[in-house]
Amino acid sequence: MASSPLVIALPKGRIAAELAPVLERVGVKPEPEFAEEESRKLLFSTSDAGVSLIRVRSFDVPTFVAFGAAQLGIAGSDVLAEFDYQDLYAPLDLGIGKCRLSLAEPDDGITENLARLSHLRVATKYPNIASRWCAARGIQAECIRLSGAMELAPRLHLSRHIVDLVSTGRTLKENGLKESEVIAQVSSRLVINRAAFKTDARPAAWVQRFREAVHGA
Repeated sequence: MASSPLVIALPKGRIAAELAPVLERVGVKPEPEFAEEESRKLLFSTSDAGVSLIRVRSFDVPTFVAFGAAQLGIAGSDVLAEFDYQDLYAPLDLGIGKCRLSLAEPDDGITENLARLSHLRVATKYPNIASRWCAARGIQAECIRLSGAMELAPRLHLSRHIVDLVSTGRTLKENGLKESEVIAQVSSRLVINRAAFKTDARPAAWVQRFREAVHGA
């Protein structure tokens, strides 16, 4: 196992700019093509011959790590909570990718009292989180799964409520929506395959390197 490169799964998208300085501090410099957003390449070499990077959808990072295709990965706490893989260990909050997962509804002067509801239809790409959150309040959730364009659901009467990530709130506002509840604060975490952590000394060493990069030596 140790003769093969350690594979770290990284998410595509908005987190890339915040992630670059972290990788630099841990001593991982990806090959130049990694920085090219238009590149279709998915597996990258690094300045460390013993480490390779894969760049995948944020929702796929936990799956690659949980099933052993990658030994480490970086994933949002929202994604980890949605999938809740038992084969993952998340020892470190990297303090990047901060936002919140919220329930939102039309900003039309009407705010539904959730305490009086027994059923809630929600459009979201987080059906598990939404269902658990509603269940904790005695509400049965009917989750309509969407991969994007969540803000269209209330406007087109698919559902009044959505559950989605919110950073500045600008997207909600521009689509006539408002936050009604914050479900969870979100940030990016370093995740490890539990089996690899027990059988391979390298993941633990990399956890320490990431910890020092985030918190200082």
